[in-house]
Formats: sequence, C-alpha cells, structure tokens
Amino acid sequence: MKRFLTCMGLVALVLPLSAQNMNSPKKPPLSPPEIATASVGGHGITILYSSPRVRGREGHIFGPGGLIQKTHKQYPIWRAGANSATTLKTDAGLTIGGLSVPQGTYTLFVDVANPDQWTLVISKDTGEWGLAYNASDDLGRIPMHMSKPSHMVEDLVWTITPVGHGKGRLTLAWEDHRASVPFTVQ
Repeated sequence: MKRFLTCMGLVALVLPLSAQNMNSPKKPPLSPPEIATASVGGHGITILYSSPRVRGREGHIFGPGGLIQKTHKQYPIWRAGANSATTLKTDAGLTIGGLSVPQGTYTLFVDVANPDQWTLVISKDTGEWGLAYNASDDLGRIPMHMSKPSHMVEDLVWTITPVGHGKGRLTLAWEDHRASVPFTVQ
C-alpha cells in the first residue's frame, strides 16, 4: 500500500508538469519559412525560402572559413536560404539577367566563391533539400549586381520588386551583402 501511495503521489506531481510542457508555446524555428511574391506585368512570381538569422555571427557568414563554407558540402554553391532549397515559381516565362527561364518551378542557388561577386544559379531540379545541388541540372547562371546594405541585415530576405513595363528585380540580402538581378516578363 505504501508503494501504491508513493506511486500515486509521483503521478500527481508529474502530470501537471507534463500538461505544462504540452501547453507551453513552441519555440519559433531558427530559420522560419518566408515567401516573397509580386505581380509583374500581370504575372505572379514567388520565391519560397527559409530565412536564417545572423545571430551574432556578423563577419563570419561568407568567405573562406565562414558559416556557408563550413555547412555546405557543395561550397561555394549555397542554397540562398536555409533548410529546404529556395524555390522560384513563375506563371510566365522570364528573362533573368539575359537567361530565358520558361514558366514553371525552379530551385535557386547562389555561387558565393567570391563574396564580393555572386552568381545566381537557376536549377531545373526541384523539391530537394537545400544541400542537394547537382550542376548537371543547371538551367543557367547569371552574374548578380552586388552592393552593401545601409545596415547589417539580421534576417535573410528575398524581395521581388516590380519596376514597371513588365520588368522587375530579384534581390537577396543578408548580413553585409546585397545581390540583385534584373528580370523581364516574356
């Protein structure tokens, strides 16, 4: 009987703690999913990505020995985000920096071999984890225009900016880098 009462007492103590853990708010993901979307020339363009944070690693993200090199076996090819591969969806054909991109879904990577001159890589392979890059699936590569943001960019962000007359700009910014490329709806 003594054992039974001891066990019941332990259960009475543990159950409220378990219930508390089940009701406690979940921690937000370190790299939450994000969506950049815009209508350009009457057509929808979307980029689906996960947004990593700098989290005190400023100056240690890009370049030799940086976070990107340490965490990507395909370095200098980077998934341009975190977690699953970054995805571009377009309901119209585009010309991105001179490369013809038919209507459809693609994976975006960035070649960051030179931290001051990135190259956008558009892959025909889709649905893969962000580290599964295969160069034979490349649709093409486009040099990106590099600039420095006015302040450190804590949360990685993709933007799609319409500039009028069926034209726009894709921009990726993180830490102390901003890279962009123009596009036109075909």
